[in-house]
Amino acid sequence: MGGVGGCFAVAVTDIETQRLHLHAIDTAEGERIVARRAGAGDTWADDYPFDGDVMGITAFLRATAAHGDQRPFGHYQITRAADGQAIGGIGFKGQPADGSVEVGYGLSPSARGNGYAAEALAALLTVAAGQGLDRVVADTTADNVASQRTLERAGFRQTGTDGDHYLYELLLDAPADTRH
Repeated sequence: MGGVGGCFAVAVTDIETQRLHLHAIDTAEGERIVARRAGAGDTWADDYPFDGDVMGITAFLRATAAHGDQRPFGHYQITRAADGQAIGGIGFKGQPADGSVEVGYGLSPSARGNGYAAEALAALLTVAAGQGLDRVVADTTADNVASQRTLERAGFRQTGTDGDHYLYELLLDAPADTRH
């Protein structure tokens, strides 16, 4: 694994799953994505980035500007291994507090319905567990049934509501790879 604290943060920059590559973006990559201008070496699906990516990465850029490098609790670009195209993003919404961290994710419309979000979420949970966290939280709008199902398949349970958002949590009391 990579150690504890800063040593681990440097080691966790990319995560491979069966069908995906999750890349921990840096500020330059984030700025390109928010500007919707692919750079040399960027291969994006036609509908990437979508508005949700831009919102999530904008928050990541603000956090990075205020607090420095966010890894391993930053934002990861999701790329399909089969064709190398970026199709969405997943990440932590800030640094952990009191053993808990919040996650968020989104996929370009053309990539939805293939289980990619669930696969990326499972990978991100291994990062949280590897850092010794006890709890991961997430929320989704009441009308986003697909996201609710993704969270539930990953082991999250609904804990309440906040306006039109459903609140979810997952207690990390077992190694993440036992939840697949």
